[in-house]
Amino acid sequence: MHEAMLYTRLEEGKVRCRLCAHGCLIAPGRRGICQVRQNQEGTLYTLVYGKPISGNADPIEKKPLFHFLPGTRSYSIATIGCNFQCAFCQNWDISQYLREGGTDIPGGGPGGALVEPAEIMRQAQDYGCASISYTYTEPTIYFEYAHDCMKLAVGKGLKNVFVSNGYQSADCLDACQGLLHAANIDLKAFRDEFYKNECKARLQPVLDTLKRLYAMGIWLEVTTLLIPGKNDDPQELKELTGFLVRELSASVPWHVSAYVPRYKYKDHGPGPTPLKVLERALAIGKESGLLFAYAGNVPAHASESTFCFSCGRRLIARKGFAVTGMDLKDGACPTCGQPIPGVWG
Repeated sequence: MHEAMLYTRLEEGKVRCRLCAHGCLIAPGRRGICQVRQNQEGTLYTLVYGKPISGNADPIEKKPLFHFLPGTRSYSIATIGCNFQCAFCQNWDISQYLREGGTDIPGGGPGGALVEPAEIMRQAQDYGCASISYTYTEPTIYFEYAHDCMKLAVGKGLKNVFVSNGYQSADCLDACQGLLHAANIDLKAFRDEFYKNECKARLQPVLDTLKRLYAMGIWLEVTTLLIPGKNDDPQELKELTGFLVRELSASVPWHVSAYVPRYKYKDHGPGPTPLKVLERALAIGKESGLLFAYAGNVPAHASESTFCFSCGRRLIARKGFAVTGMDLKDGACPTCGQPIPGVWG
């Protein structure tokens, strides 16, 4: 096992985890909400260091990141566990593994051997990846592993990406300074009740993380999975997109993704997101002043491509996760010269 980062020892052998906004108070022998950080005799350990449950060379567009090194591949890793308990989780089989009866800690190499950060770098380079993405579950809960990988990645000239629920503590984000280059944050809703009831979390810490990341200069994109009847009310979406424009920037790309019933919603929840609901959300985003709003999980939809917000020229053509054409000149529109916010090379 590997000693955890960012915790405080307290009386009677208890510890306070300072990694995420839950701030778990953990008694000896117990685990935090994420289920993968355990207090053993007053020392907090991570149970998933070196135990990736997956490793894939994905298009960066799958994260989704549309304005960060488009057309490149990102080596994507995850471990089991999550600090949220979303009833609609799309990757519940690994994020909620321990809550659904799993007793061991799966992952790692052959025979359960640890996969050291240097091996992650080797695999990323073998696949010709431009970045490492910490994704699929929640990178915060395996932060010690991600942090060591990030340090090596920077030395290898690779970028680091978080795909996250945005529940990091300020201490955690401080530890990312100089190491994290881009993030896609799930802003799951704009109602605290949704976060409490559906995710067992709160809204405000996510909003705080978004503002901190933007202030740190990390390239930021935001995703909202639209669930019919749960978080798709037009007034709520006006408030959500208004927050993005007012507190972050009109240039932050917003991805509105179609939901498919999963996990606890599979048999007893809303049906898939109708296309008209996605398109209504896109229109609300544009009305609020967002320059870039994209539909997700609907391949070949016109909004998948990036257009110049000044003259309307199509600059990056996409189909699904594939970039089928790029027409940028030094990060600007070749027709009108308008600079397009993003990280292009």
